[in-house]
Amino acid sequence: MNNKVSNHGNSNANQGTINVLDILKYLIANWKWFILSVAVFVGYYYYQYSKSPMIYSRFETVMIKTPENTPTTARITRTNSSFNSVSVASEILQLKSAELMRQTVSRIGAEMSYSIQNNLRTIELYKKSPITIVVEGIKPESFFSLKVTPLDAKTVVISNLSSDKESNQIKVRLNQEINTSLGKLKIIPTDYYSVEYYDETIKVTKNQREGMVGYFMSNLSVTQMEDDASLLQIVIEDQNPDRASELITELITVYNEISLRDKTQIAVNTENFIQDRLAIIEKELGNVETDIEKLRIANQGVDVGSAGSMYLSDSRQFQSERTKIETDIKLALMMREYLTHRSRQADLIPNNTGLVDGSVENQINDYNTTLLRRNRLVEGSSTANPVVQDLDQALSSMRSNIDRAVDNTLSGLEIKARNARQEEMAALGKAMSIPQKQKMMLSVERQQKVKEELYLYLLNKREENAINKAMTDENIRIIDPASGSNSPIGPSKFKKLALGTAIGLALPAVILLLILMLNTKVRSRRDIEGQIHVPFVGEIPYSTDLKSKPHEIVIKEQGVDSVTESFRIFRTNLSFMSAGEKEQKVLMFTSFNVGAGKTFSVINLGVSMTFLKKRVVLLDLDLRKGTLSNKSKVPMSKGVTHFLSDNRVTVDDIIYKDRIAPGLDIIPIGTIAPNPVELLLSERLDVLIQELKNRYDHIVVDNVPLGIVADAKIVNRIADVTVFVIRAGKMDRRQLPEVQNIFESGDLTNMAILLNGVNFNDSRYGYGYGYGYGYGYGGYGYGYGYGYGNEKKKKSIFNWFK
Repeated sequence: MNNKVSNHGNSNANQGTINVLDILKYLIANWKWFILSVAVFVGYYYYQYSKSPMIYSRFETVMIKTPENTPTTARITRTNSSFNSVSVASEILQLKSAELMRQTVSRIGAEMSYSIQNNLRTIELYKKSPITIVVEGIKPESFFSLKVTPLDAKTVVISNLSSDKESNQIKVRLNQEINTSLGKLKIIPTDYYSVEYYDETIKVTKNQREGMVGYFMSNLSVTQMEDDASLLQIVIEDQNPDRASELITELITVYNEISLRDKTQIAVNTENFIQDRLAIIEKELGNVETDIEKLRIANQGVDVGSAGSMYLSDSRQFQSERTKIETDIKLALMMREYLTHRSRQADLIPNNTGLVDGSVENQINDYNTTLLRRNRLVEGSSTANPVVQDLDQALSSMRSNIDRAVDNTLSGLEIKARNARQEEMAALGKAMSIPQKQKMMLSVERQQKVKEELYLYLLNKREENAINKAMTDENIRIIDPASGSNSPIGPSKFKKLALGTAIGLALPAVILLLILMLNTKVRSRRDIEGQIHVPFVGEIPYSTDLKSKPHEIVIKEQGVDSVTESFRIFRTNLSFMSAGEKEQKVLMFTSFNVGAGKTFSVINLGVSMTFLKKRVVLLDLDLRKGTLSNKSKVPMSKGVTHFLSDNRVTVDDIIYKDRIAPGLDIIPIGTIAPNPVELLLSERLDVLIQELKNRYDHIVVDNVPLGIVADAKIVNRIADVTVFVIRAGKMDRRQLPEVQNIFESGDLTNMAILLNGVNFNDSRYGYGYGYGYGYGYGGYGYGYGYGYGNEKKKKSIFNWFK
């Protein structure tokens, strides 16, 4: 027993192994479904390809101008670099901005679409359209569509107005303004208006601008050609190559215009600041010169300075130093006054003025650059944008840093001025004898010198700013203009058909494999032997011509077909069921359920045995139904029920010869018995079997299904061999353990399994054996009045693949 269990376990292990070749055979056997599926999906995707618009690609190579790739001769001063300093990453993001695309779409009129239908495919004409539509007062976010059909050189027909509920056709002349539901509309012919467009319908669509912006942005890509290079490649995909080329070119033009405007704004603010300061200093300088004139007149032209030259020689050095420091203080105060002015908090801060030291100017340069970037983002979105809010915080912090830096500069200058003033006063103490007027003269001259230096400095800065403003350059230079192949990049017929073929092959494969995995029915001998170890005596092929055969006899004496051969094998295997010298004459057929093919197997086995010149009788013990008896169309008045119930009936009275096949006797049931169990328990059944054993070599008994009624176990006492019939595709593999339990319990004498209805030629399940023919039989039903149901043959999805 242990050995059997071990072998059984190995069989299960082998059964669970996936055989790729079997799966391939299974799929190939259903090639018709693959052909149908591939045809459907390839046809569908070819249809999709045929109606999909052609897509063209255009690309343009540009260079971002940076201080590194701009010649030094193009910059007059170092301060000019602040006007042209750019970040490649920032420029890429700006090129992809919605506002930039919005202005570009509006300029080239890309929201207007002119198309014609070529078979299933729509072809975009763009500016090669024979006509253009002008609608008065149309808004960027409005949408409409209409169809225009040129009739002749002067007349067209308008139809299918999207806002016209009646969709009437309107015949109008070219260049004539008409009133429609859209407003005043005019159709203008272009240079492409010709005879070839007569009677050709042109569909005109005004799309919403935001929709077109989203469409073009989704088809736009900007990539840096090398990690450390400032070269960019701009690629756009569109249904019309001319529109794609014009869109890229105009995109760069609009971008350069915006960048130039931003850079120019800094120079304008700086210029205005210098002009304001020049006007103030010019007025102060005039007042100082007037004071000097008055002092000289009051001194009657006498130079009092010569008298104190000896004493003042030491102080002049300190005076010069103090003058420079005071000049710096003045510059810093001017800058702080500008920074603290409430009306200028949101303006750009003048830079490169020299009013503060270099570190503060660098901070101002960073502040101006960040403020410009923030203003551009606000134009494209709103102040609620998280990036804008982050920039506002950064600008506030940077302005605070600039204020503190200017204050620190003032504090340092004041300390220096105080020290210089103290040293000067010490030197001037030696000149106490100098008249008071000389002191006043020196003070006024000092003020004049400070004003003059500041005035000249601002004049110089005004000229530098003017030069920088004139030399402000574009951020992007086109290296390679928009170009590309005139052949469309999509849709790809090969990819479409390949996708259809792949889906057409994959879908039925998945469905078939799911059916295979979900089908738990017994399909072949391997399913049985992999689960139980009951003796297996044969498997009968599925027969498609069963109904056309009389009495369901499908075998031939000299036949070489698979069914005949399988019954020969079955007959031979039964001979090995004999135990020692005891001859096994009584063969009883039973099953778990109806429709397993017991009667079919009984008849054909009996016929097969007659081919060996054996004396064979078929005994119908299905007293409730009499399926075997019904196979003979000739009436048989007496049968088993008469013999079992009446002692006067003899064996010869119930035996009928040649009713089903020559040389094959049959004992029918006679009449349907109301008490089959009591009749089968009578000793008359044993007497009948004993008499038949004396007369025949083999007694083949057609019994009822096991477990439905008690007849099968009652009759089992007369059986030498019990053939348990399993119908392939009918019985669930989960029932096989019950068959094993019946075998181990010994309820059925000398039990063996016959698998019926196997489709050997069907490799759907990986068990084809190459007979070359397909065989099988129909099912059998039992009446409701016999105690075990009337089952109809169920339609199953598996029948679709037979």
